[in-house]
Amino acid sequence: MSIDDYLTGLAGPLREIGEKLTPIITAALPGATGAMWHGHPVWGLGDRPGQRPVCLVKAYGSYLTFGLWRGQEIADPSGRLVPGAREMAAVKLRGVADVDPALFSGWLRAAATLEEA
Repeated sequence: MSIDDYLTGLAGPLREIGEKLTPIITAALPGATGAMWHGHPVWGLGDRPGQRPVCLVKAYGSYLTFGLWRGQEIADPSGRLVPGAREMAAVKLRGVADVDPALFSGWLRAAATLEEA
């Protein structure tokens, strides 16, 4: 299964969120590899899925999670990133209006910088 297949298989509103979010990820992480890993899309800086992961997108019943592996290390004046397991942080997206291209691009660039260090 590809990332496109994953998005195509989502219910309408979640698919729309994913279709708005993935180009933002691709633009902010030009050197990243996007692939399916553990059943959902993951983008990382290595040449294999899950190698030096930066972010993920995962669908749940009524929302899409946009997560950053080292999200707790990223400055987030918006307060939208919610800490998760280990160093992760994520935001729940319930509609396309929840996708903030400028904010998310900044998070992605900061996350990539952490992985490149």
